Amino acid sequence: MQRIVQAVRSRQQLVKAAILEHSRGRETTKMEKLFARFGWITPSSSVQEKGLENVTVAEVLLAKGGENTGSWLWCHSDDIVNDAVKNMAQNNIGSLVVLKPEQPHHVAGIITERDYLRKIILEGRSPMHTRVGEIMTDESKLVTVTSDTNILQAMQIMTERRIRHVPVIDGKLIGMISIKDVVRAVVEQQSGELKRLNDYIRGEYY
Repeated sequence: MQRIVQAVRSRQQLVKAAILEHSRGRETTKMEKLFARFGWITPSSSVQEKGLENVTVAEVLLAKGGENTGSWLWCHSDDIVNDAVKNMAQNNIGSLVVLKPEQPHHVAGIITERDYLRKIILEGRSPMHTRVGEIMTDESKLVTVTSDTNILQAMQIMTERRIRHVPVIDGKLIGMISIKDVVRAVVEQQSGELKRLNDYIRGEYY
């Protein structure tokens, strides 16, 4: 995933460089206006990429559609593992936020498909006689983001920590994002940006 982040940023920089080369001379002023229109800093200013840097986790959650929170997203630490796995399967999700039974708004950790495979299947334990709290990733090791976290930052966190699911918490649980959600958002954002730049080259921007 580290390579994905680098590739996305490199492609963005290469496209801008090519456009600037194309626009030398009489086109320079027009290109500067284009960069301003899309909120970019031109090369004459300090180099500060924008665009993807303005897309937040909140927007990723919004793009997913539907409810971002609900009983389908969480379980309790004293729940049976088998029930938690059934919940994931029925809702087509790969992880559940684990809440403390006595503190329903307090996150105790997270349980994922990987936890199930490694700590139940590989160890030969019974999912019917094992509690979620016994195999979950504890809150002390839990990685979270907030709704205003940038998607590139979220991707970097998930890549560096080698995790695929991250709870979104703004004082309370408001959703969950996966590496799939983040990559999709990056690709969609880049596709739209490249289309606008290509349209400009073809003279469709005046």
